[in-house]
Amino acid sequence: MSERVLVLGIGNILMGDEGVGVEVVLKLADLPLPPGMTCLDGGTGSLQLLDPMLEAERVVLIDATVDSEPVGTLKRLRPRFSKDYPRRITAHDIGLKDLIDAFYLLGKEPDVTLFTISIEFPQEVGVGLSGPLRAGVPGIVAEIHEALLAFEAQDAQAIA
Repeated sequence: MSERVLVLGIGNILMGDEGVGVEVVLKLADLPLPPGMTCLDGGTGSLQLLDPMLEAERVVLIDATVDSEPVGTLKRLRPRFSKDYPRRITAHDIGLKDLIDAFYLLGKEPDVTLFTISIEFPQEVGVGLSGPLRAGVPGIVAEIHEALLAFEAQDAQAIA
């Protein structure tokens, strides 16, 4: 894989299920990934993430969202602009959307894939995922890992 892919887990681990993006990216980091793919714990997101995101040719974001889906539902989205992101990405959504807008202000259009994981609101303060979400994490990690490996296969076909 010639391109640099940044896999960025976003979330606040002090807010229970809201930290699921970080939990997932840490588990992905322990799995074999194609060359050029880097996993990063993005915490609650901030402008400090702009540099690693700008260095990547493709950004994969993993974040919790509050929606009407059952806890642990995984969705894959290809948002283009900040307005395309789900309205209820969790508490740090303004910072994440600001990062995407910063790409355009710098004259670069990000290639972003967003994986959202449904959680309930309000979340309890505390470290660790709820039982239902914790039980679903291995399946979520497997699905995202498969998608990351598919990126490599798609890129190889495009080169051939």
